[in-house]
Amino acid sequence: MTGICWDEAFRSEGANCFRFGVDDQGRACIGSTTDATTYVSDSVEALRALISAVKSGAADHLL
Repeated sequence: MTGICWDEAFRSEGANCFRFGVDDQGRACIGSTTDATTYVSDSVEALRALISAVKSGAADHLL
């Protein structure tokens, strides 16, 4: 397991808290604050594409 430098958790309504970080290999990480051992990681470019897609409504059908 690589070391991850986590930013302060992003908090929305209720207990929906996520955190973003970068590991020691420069990969972007997204994790829930309810389980510190589980997270998703990929390249910074992939995280940027994911955020752009979500902002443009690509995941609205999940809401």
